[in-house]
Amino acid sequence: MSEQVLKLGIPAGSLQEATAQLFRRAGYHITFSSRSYYPSIDDDEIECLLIRAQEMARYVEQGILDAGITGHDWVLETGAQVVEICELVFSKVSRRPVRWVLCVPENSPVQSVQDLQGKRIATEAVGLTQVFLAEHGVQAQVEFSWGATEVKPPRLADAIVEVTETGSSLRANNLRIIAEVLQSTTRFIANRDACADPWKRAKLDNIALMLQSCLSAEGKVGLMMNVPKDRLQEVLTVLPALQNPTVSALSNPAWVDVSTIVDETVVRSIVPQLKAAGARGIVEYPINKIID
Repeated sequence: MSEQVLKLGIPAGSLQEATAQLFRRAGYHITFSSRSYYPSIDDDEIECLLIRAQEMARYVEQGILDAGITGHDWVLETGAQVVEICELVFSKVSRRPVRWVLCVPENSPVQSVQDLQGKRIATEAVGLTQVFLAEHGVQAQVEFSWGATEVKPPRLADAIVEVTETGSSLRANNLRIIAEVLQSTTRFIANRDACADPWKRAKLDNIALMLQSCLSAEGKVGLMMNVPKDRLQEVLTVLPALQNPTVSALSNPAWVDVSTIVDETVVRSIVPQLKAAGARGIVEYPINKIID
């Protein structure tokens, strides 16, 4: 065991497996045990602890954890004073930000935030909801919801503020969105004192670099091909304008090697064009990390 250890919070629940997968792609293999809140990791300088994302920022602020993965929404909800190392745009379903939305039943007469004056709103994000209502000059009774928030209207609440990625659960419960409260993405946060420690700060920056490099590579592939020199410009014209292909000499002076990184979605359309432009030996290969 290393003499210096970084205490890292891994979000339990919906983000747990997505976080573990991202770390694995970055080279850190995290293994969970059904009976332990201390996942193992193949780095003696890191000690992991499973913590609910809702509580993560508070424990990081207090120094119980040096760093953790949680949503920006929960940092705002708790008001924790932490350092944001980087943004990590990933979630349990998609790669889009999650949305906290204000919802009412489909048949509710409520059409706007102002219509909720004096009404009852159920949510897990009480603080965020109260700030949002205050910004709109609305006073309402905001109650903490312990779960199953979607089923509370209309008997237990007039409206709810709930988090959603796709909206499918809201539609399944016949709920209608009347306003967006907040968009949130996952953040890598750290304790202020931990950031002031040179060893821990370097460790945090290294982890952030590897995690971000994996996210940057998502949806990207590499292309390499051999191109006759006299048709090089024709081939380069086919490649996406924002890319900077690498052109290298080959043993045959009449040919060059061209390598580039492109969005995977464009490969099917540009490969036939590249071949028509003179490229040969076209190879597509996966990209695991992109480090700028």
